[in-house]
Amino acid sequence: MTDLPKDAAAEKKFPGLRRALVWLYEGVGKWPLRFRWGMLVFDILTISYFLVSPFIPKEGYHFWLDYVIGVFIALDLAARFYIAPKKKRFFTRFMNIADLIVVFSMLAPLVSQNYGFLRIIRALRVARAFSILDDRSPLSKYLRFHRVLIERAVNLIVFLFIMSALVYADQVQKSADMKNYLDAFYFTVTSLTTTGYGDIELVGWTGRVLPIVIMLLGVTLFLRLLKALVTPTEKAEVECTKCGLMRHDRDAVHCKHCGTVVYIENEGFDP
Repeated sequence: MTDLPKDAAAEKKFPGLRRALVWLYEGVGKWPLRFRWGMLVFDILTISYFLVSPFIPKEGYHFWLDYVIGVFIALDLAARFYIAPKKKRFFTRFMNIADLIVVFSMLAPLVSQNYGFLRIIRALRVARAFSILDDRSPLSKYLRFHRVLIERAVNLIVFLFIMSALVYADQVQKSADMKNYLDAFYFTVTSLTTTGYGDIELVGWTGRVLPIVIMLLGVTLFLRLLKALVTPTEKAEVECTKCGLMRHDRDAVHCKHCGTVVYIENEGFDP
């Protein structure tokens, strides 16, 4: 084994399809970058579709598109599982579990009619942008500098749509006020903001628990987003070359853990 040339060793480790997939998903160069850009565009398009589809009238809805998107997401999930070095840990990651839920909702119409908004959890995959953008591009620098703000905004949006799905699925046959997804989303937003107009009323014990969850968790997520807006100088994620510490003050010169010099790009600070 030690006498094998590097290319032959790589071929033995990643034979055929697996080697090609590793190159596309994790390799460097023009074509792997284009492939990952394509995956990012696909994520954005599907997320936009998931946001709009619940409000499309049933007579204008194309279920075949759900199946096509579901198959593509399933193939992407299967490819990443195939090249994962530790397959037992693959489905312990929330992002992979989220994709499983999305695929299930796309390929199971009886479930997706009530839980269609669960598909919006795929919005979390927008974080893929941070790993595929060229570090030298201005867009990459902007996204990395505002990473915490973007992630918290995405988390809040995803929370709103997931809770809207749960409210609709639980109350559509119980409450006379709950007629469609828009009613559920409207109720979720008014509960989060503690406005509570009272024009939509939930029934049953779940109708009491769901607003409590919305208010407690939603307000927490909203305050975290507000904190990121008013205090933009949170920790910077730059790996220390010596000890591996990832989070540092944005104006830090040395690693707090080991004292090694760290180089943190920033947009400047007010004097």
